[in-house]
Amino acid sequence: MELSQIRNRWNEVLDALLAKDRVTWLAFFDARLADFDGKVLTLDFSDSRKLGSAHEYSQTRVKQLRLLQSTILELLGLDVEIAER
Repeated sequence: MELSQIRNRWNEVLDALLAKDRVTWLAFFDARLADFDGKVLTLDFSDSRKLGSAHEYSQTRVKQLRLLQSTILELLGLDVEIAER
């Protein structure tokens, strides 16, 4: 699958995330799909840093990334790793 194909279906992924977990949806709804090399999907958060700065969200972020990965696998059939920048 190409990045453009993932972009075309990204709203489906976000809708499914919203149905599963609103907080996870909030964490990813404004991410830009920056790159996909066939395995790693890179999300760009340069315009917004919702879970950054002085707060510790590492355990929550791991859960959110796993939920995003499982939703992409479920809807798109892609077993991807997620990278953030």
